[in-house]
Amino acid sequence: MLRSRRQRWAWALFLAVLMVAVYGFVIEPGRLIQRDYMLALRGWPAACDGLRIDVVADTHTGSPRNGVEHLDRWVQALIDSDAPIVLMGGDYVILSVLAGTYVPADVIAEHLKPLTARKQVYGVLGNHDWWKNGKEISRAFSAAGVKMIDNRALPVQVGACRFWLAGLGDKLEGRPDVPGTFARIPAGAPVIALTHEPSLWPRLPSTAALTVAGHTHGGQINPFGVFTPRRFRADSHALRGVYAEGGHTLFVTPGIGTSILPMRLGVPPEVSRLRLRGDAASAATRIPPR
Repeated sequence: MLRSRRQRWAWALFLAVLMVAVYGFVIEPGRLIQRDYMLALRGWPAACDGLRIDVVADTHTGSPRNGVEHLDRWVQALIDSDAPIVLMGGDYVILSVLAGTYVPADVIAEHLKPLTARKQVYGVLGNHDWWKNGKEISRAFSAAGVKMIDNRALPVQVGACRFWLAGLGDKLEGRPDVPGTFARIPAGAPVIALTHEPSLWPRLPSTAALTVAGHTHGGQINPFGVFTPRRFRADSHALRGVYAEGGHTLFVTPGIGTSILPMRLGVPPEVSRLRLRGDAASAATRIPPR
């Protein structure tokens, strides 16, 4: 009797592990959700109140369940969105992932053209991009209409809304020039910073109302968000969502692809949809995925 009960428990455990593995390796990496966030930013101008910006990062095209067809899915989602601006936070290619297939930057760039024909699209490179010839990736994306802004600052305008976008090189491989980039921005201008690595956030000046980053994949294997810190920790590999300290805001998108292990668990591929408000308008919130 005891042996029979143990066998039943062993089979139940085996089936549970098998179901989790199938979901994590096969189902979740092939999903795509769109999640809405409302961010209250200190000093955000009234003319930009309510501005919509879409964010993607760590797209890693070529990782399992994340090939060119999946690339076309998230590109179409961005085209269909009401956001006039798209920010891309790096790691567009894969370096090494089990059962992955490398997709060249030129191929990825070609599939971005329908998006850049309709939206303002800005990007920076990630560490994987630099490991696979960052200059060539930047060239290919620029030719496709993506404004690559590593260590550059430039003004952005949508109707009456005008702000500056500061792009920073990847902290690991891109030699970020924080002083030089921010020196190009007029005093008092509202600023959004875009970088790949969120641990760069503490080094940015107080003039950055919002910093957008990726890199962490939200932990990639992070059921129920158990590994995601509630407060910002520069050494955390599970940063995800909104962090606010001292009146400054960081947003970390959980990304789309996978790296090393082709598994996502509790962190489905995401197009992050940001709505930016003045700090008196709302608190930073996350709205359930559609």
